[in-house]
Amino acid sequence: MPEQNHAARSIGVVGGHDRSGRQLAQFAKTRGHRLHHHTGNMAGTGERDLQTLVERSDLVVVITDVNSHAAVKRARVLALAAARPCVLVRRLGIAALRALLEESLPAETELPAHCSRVEKTRAA
Repeated sequence: MPEQNHAARSIGVVGGHDRSGRQLAQFAKTRGHRLHHHTGNMAGTGERDLQTLVERSDLVVVITDVNSHAAVKRARVLALAAARPCVLVRRLGIAALRALLEESLPAETELPAHCSRVEKTRAA
């Protein structure tokens, strides 16, 4: 039975490797959430796939270390346009995802040092 401290959320993660995306999705599932992953590859259908991910997510998490500059910028713009909360992280592992899932992320929430809030800001 999934552990569930908060309402189930749909989380979109942009960046990182396929393998880590699968591990994060499995962890989120055990907590009663759904996680969608986009590697940040913008070739082919990448742009459309990224837009779909943002639109179906309650929270967008953008990994900056393993990601293209184009994907980071585009994810921020799409999240802002879709009025989705967006959090930038250098890396995202199970512990960081757990911390994000345990927080309700209201505007006054202090994020860990490796995270930054993008919601309610102008995307560059």
